[in-house]
Amino acid sequence: MSFTLFPGTRLALALESLAGLSVGDALGASSLADISDDPPAPWEWTDDTEQACCLVAVLAEGDFDRDRFADLLARHHDTDRGYGAGAMLMLREIRDGLPWPIAAAAAFDGQGSAGNGAAMRAAPLGAWHADSLVHAAVQGARAAEVTHAHAEGIAGGVAVTVAAAAAAAGRLDGDKPDLLRVVASHTPAGRIRDDLIAATRVRSAAEAAYEFGSGARAMARDTVPFAIWVANRFLGDYPGAIAACIAAGGDIDTTCAIAGGIVAAYTGLDGIPPAWLSAREPLPGWLAAATAAGE
Repeated sequence: MSFTLFPGTRLALALESLAGLSVGDALGASSLADISDDPPAPWEWTDDTEQACCLVAVLAEGDFDRDRFADLLARHHDTDRGYGAGAMLMLREIRDGLPWPIAAAAAFDGQGSAGNGAAMRAAPLGAWHADSLVHAAVQGARAAEVTHAHAEGIAGGVAVTVAAAAAAAGRLDGDKPDLLRVVASHTPAGRIRDDLIAATRVRSAAEAAYEFGSGARAMARDTVPFAIWVANRFLGDYPGAIAACIAAGGDIDTTCAIAGGIVAAYTGLDGIPPAWLSAREPLPGWLAAATAAGE
């Protein structure tokens, strides 16, 4: 990589990735069987998008402040957006004053969350750090740790952050990256990295879903390798990526959010069908205020 990113450019890249994430999330949450028949607008987004908006709002303020991120997650979480029971309990505890490191470590009987929550919100963070995959991996771990103390939950957040960083870098460099190999080289050792390496030999989305899962267990390990495989296979084809996630079933809004955020980091807004952007429910007003202040 041989480019310099200024704050305004970083924010623009993050917002484009967020657009891809949120459209994928909203379309995936609509219970659509395929993309040939769009659901009625507006398409409502879920907790995937709400958490990603909190992340982008913190980025727009400058350095990534984890205390601020935890505060926004706790303050803005809407229980009608599809949060899991464990996530709602943790965010209520943080809102009530429990420090986030304690809340995250105590989750799931002290094991920490191995879920896909850190991964589903991470793509805009990667787009922001398109100039350094090493830094993207570090920041991906820092952002994940706010809610995920389990190694697999953290690894999922790292993998998606690096994937989006590599996608955005490829767009800026004019070079299409091999996401699976690049991401595996920056992901901590464990099941997710092993599956990313194994995914280089997979030839179809159906095979990827069979081998690695497509989010049915809402765990990072059965969500992230599949979603990154899809993003890699359809890196220049946003509708194709969303269609592949929908066809695979499982946690569709989350796989669409992850793959959509990564692919949009590569294609920009031009890759997302304009009608889909228009149909997606507007993003929260507090995000617009935060990003306007950061421009």
